[in-house]
Amino acid sequence: MELGGDTKAVLLAAGLIFIGALLLGVWKYRQMAASPDGRAHPYVDTAHRAALLYSFATLLVATFVELSGWSEAVNLIAAFAVVAFFVAAVAAYVWHGATRDTDNQFRAGERPSGLHPFMWTLIVVELVGFGVLLAGFVSEQIL
Repeated sequence: MELGGDTKAVLLAAGLIFIGALLLGVWKYRQMAASPDGRAHPYVDTAHRAALLYSFATLLVATFVELSGWSEAVNLIAAFAVVAFFVAAVAAYVWHGATRDTDNQFRAGERPSGLHPFMWTLIVVELVGFGVLLAGFVSEQIL
């Protein structure tokens, strides 16, 4: 089977996110090994877990890209809109883990400006982006 270029690009992104997750696991392990309570900073733990989950979520996105009836351009825009927010979320967790500025970015007084608009944008973009791919799948494979 010959994969489309759009699918190959999303699969590459999934692989890169997974490699990032594995490297974050090393960071997490080092913090756990050096900590008196055997725990990593909460955002290092969150970054590691989120990257693992997002790598597999990106594989799901790649599957829907491959089976979508939309053009390669539409698939790429929809898929990478979603993937960009996956990566942005992990990057924010890495930032908080590295700077140790908070253990809960939603806590009053520690909330970065723009957090809620970012979260609403993330919600809309991820839902719409994946919705486009799901509609492309339904259009091509079911109807």
